[in-house]
Amino acid sequence: MSAVLERILYVEDDDDIRTLAGFALKAVGGFTVEPCASGREALDKALGFAPQLFLLDVMMPGMDGPTTLARLRALPGLEAVPAIFMTAKVQPQEVQRYKALGSLDVISKPFDPMTLSSGVRAIWERRHD
Repeated sequence: MSAVLERILYVEDDDDIRTLAGFALKAVGGFTVEPCASGREALDKALGFAPQLFLLDVMMPGMDGPTTLARLRALPGLEAVPAIFMTAKVQPQEVQRYKALGSLDVISKPFDPMTLSSGVRAIWERRHD
């Protein structure tokens, strides 16, 4: 019924967090990950990568996560790609705002690298609920 999640476009401006999460998603989760340091880089790489999921930091310089998501979804063929935001701001009203912007859910920072992949997979599995 639902496709198996394999390809994640991951956008995070912090080098250390991007490296750690990317490693966790690949080594623990077995995902194919395209790491991007900015929204601009994500826009440049998205079509060639053909992601099944966008995993986006919310607060980034230049182009924030919500803006990046809107621009990614404006690209041909990526309109319906699900998204998950990652942020330290996880108050209920903020989570609701991110969901209203089109995010499936929010993963809070700091995250546990050992459970990041299972969390992403759980959100992916319930996306049609």
